[in-house]
Amino acid sequence: MKEALESIPIGAIVPFIVLNVILIVVALIDLFRSEQTRGPRWMWILIIVFLQLVGPVSYFIVGRRREA
Repeated sequence: MKEALESIPIGAIVPFIVLNVILIVVALIDLFRSEQTRGPRWMWILIIVFLQLVGPVSYFIVGRRREA
């Protein structure tokens, strides 16, 4: 297993890590700027931070409340 991980070039992983961090930061900024969300704010913070890629995407699809 260790040999398999060592054979992956770091240049192939870094873009995914950077994209994930940017997505988390943008989702958290949007969460703190929004007046209302679907569900408690603390719940969305936990989902965004701990569910990595799925958390921020689910916040943007489900958690945001469109202001009319």
